[in-house]
Amino acid sequence: MSDTKFRGNEQVSIIVPTYNESQNILSILKSIEENLPKNKPVETIVVDDNSPDGTGNIVEEYINSVKKATGYTVGVIRRKAKEGLSSAILKGIEGSKGQTIIVMDSDRSHPPNIIPKMVDTLANSEYDIVVASRYVKGGSVSGWSVKRKLISKIATKIAQRGLGVGQKDPLSGFFAFKRNILDGLKLDAIGYKMLLEILVKTKGVRVKEIPYTFTNRMQGESKLGTSTVFDYLRSVWRLYRYGTLQRKQEKRASIRFLSKAARFYTVGAFGLAVNYLISLLFATGIASFWYLHANIIGIIASMTTNFVLNKIWTFEDRDFTPRRTLIQYGKFIGFSSVGALVQLGFVFYLVENYSLMYPQALILAVIAAAFGNYILNKKWTFKENVWE
Repeated sequence: MSDTKFRGNEQVSIIVPTYNESQNILSILKSIEENLPKNKPVETIVVDDNSPDGTGNIVEEYINSVKKATGYTVGVIRRKAKEGLSSAILKGIEGSKGQTIIVMDSDRSHPPNIIPKMVDTLANSEYDIVVASRYVKGGSVSGWSVKRKLISKIATKIAQRGLGVGQKDPLSGFFAFKRNILDGLKLDAIGYKMLLEILVKTKGVRVKEIPYTFTNRMQGESKLGTSTVFDYLRSVWRLYRYGTLQRKQEKRASIRFLSKAARFYTVGAFGLAVNYLISLLFATGIASFWYLHANIIGIIASMTTNFVLNKIWTFEDRDFTPRRTLIQYGKFIGFSSVGALVQLGFVFYLVENYSLMYPQALILAVIAAAFGNYILNKKWTFKENVWE
């Protein structure tokens, strides 16, 4: 990320990735133009993933027909296929000139009127990243269902507890940063959460969260779906692995604890896939079991694979003598069963009381049982001190 084309002056570059946002893009571009930071040259770069609804064409027509303010330009990068949000953001950064980068959505959920405040905070303080936050005091969310709020909260807790990220809204899609913090970084650009990857992979950066109200889109279709959830889990898995490699030689007990927790949850992510696929296979594939019966089969399969992987990798126990292994397996199953009961109850509760679709309820329930499993098995199954 240290290419010379990344060097800029006081210019601000606003990156707006789009896919099928024809109903919103003109409104957001006009609003950005009405809320430009003062006394700084600004460029807005729209990165369109070959939207079938003609979003890219609308942007080009806007560029050709509207006279821009002095020191303000709008450009569009048109990609040939739908390659994902994070990679679109990287493409926009590569094609931009500014030393200050702002990333925001194109669906009008992010209000451009706080852009000047974000730019001023970066310019007049010691901060390297400014995050528009839904969850600090004064921030809020408007128009979300209970299900959407629940998913967001759980995903945020995974980032905070599992990756050690301290911000209240590490999954925000609306943020600004100084370009130089990316120097030397290799970003994977998986999924929808570029900010999370930057927070994990940058060292010593100073982050400021400012409140804003997230407004759910009024037009167009939400991009949140099961594939988005899996992309998020895949990116978290990679960041776990990244953090584990960075801490490999660390001697402090707190870091060793986090390192093993990262391994445990990496295994858990794999177990999530096993649990999910086996459960769906028996519910809608090779059989038509009741969803709770199918879930039980998925739980047993994931427990077994998780035990083997945790024994070998997480806790580095290579002693597979039959008696020792059977005792450990029994304890692991016992403690995991507590989590399984929590999972089953959570699945039933979400499906029956909130009419959540089974695949989504299944993911949330598996995640909810994970932390207790780690502590119990670390202490009693593999005989390690909890906080080391």
